[in-house]
Amino acid sequence: MIETVPIIQLGNPILRQKAVWVEDIHGEHIQKLIDDLIATVSQANGVGIAAPQVAESYRLFIVASRPNSRYPDAPEMEPTAMINPKIIAHSTEVVKGWEGCLSIPGIRGLVPRYQEIEIEYTDRNCQIQKQELSDFIARIFQHEYDHLEGKVFLDRVESTYELMTETEYQKQI
Repeated sequence: MIETVPIIQLGNPILRQKAVWVEDIHGEHIQKLIDDLIATVSQANGVGIAAPQVAESYRLFIVASRPNSRYPDAPEMEPTAMINPKIIAHSTEVVKGWEGCLSIPGIRGLVPRYQEIEIEYTDRNCQIQKQELSDFIARIFQHEYDHLEGKVFLDRVESTYELMTETEYQKQI
């Protein structure tokens, strides 16, 4: 049964752990976790979610960009499970953009990220995928990848002057 699962918040030690490699992609637990993550990110108006955010310390996340109340200008894409992902290469260009996080509700930060990245991951059918991502989708990937490394977007903000509340952010967009 597909269900939404609770999202843990900053302060929970799992968010600061390096996630473990997924060995059994076809296993029932991982396949159900993928479905539950997709349902959870949709219900929470997110554009991505990593397994550590639901207290499952696996190298797995969902990229699910679509316009919603939190990201009205997000491009539309099918929710994609990315298992054991890697950044193979990246542009030299770094761009700052506003990010929020389902595990850090109420805060946005201006975060520097690579404009373009080349990635590799295994999909839920055990197929290796290689892609080039840019702009907002590249930002989502890098944000979720940080969760697998035990980092959150606040770790990348260069100044506390580049933080604002979600309420203020919504007034300004």
